Amino acid sequence: MDGSSKEEEEDSTFTSIPLTDDIDHSSRILYPRPKSLLPKMMNADMDAVDAENQVELEEKTRLINQVLELQHTLEDLSARVDAVKEENLKLKSENQVLGQYIENLMSASSVFQTTDTKSKRK
Repeated sequence: MDGSSKEEEEDSTFTSIPLTDDIDHSSRILYPRPKSLLPKMMNADMDAVDAENQVELEEKTRLINQVLELQHTLEDLSARVDAVKEENLKLKSENQVLGQYIENLMSASSVFQTTDTKSKRK
């Protein structure tokens, strides 16, 4: 390896930035290329963003599942309320029929006839 290939290798890795007071640009300071660091930084940032997105996605999925479960529970409760209302109406109707039947039996029976207490005392 000669000195020129080493210089070419350095030029491919580092970017020369001229000093502002150097008019002929003969003296150069070598800095690492920002491009070589950028993908690493971007990958780290992307990994952090992906991790945040994954956490947000998991949280959203959990909340959606919870909402769906609550909706199903609400539907079940609503159906139960409707069934109880129907049963209540049936029982009220049956109670009215039974009440009327009992009244009819009582009026037909002599045991439940009202007595005139004033006439018996005299």
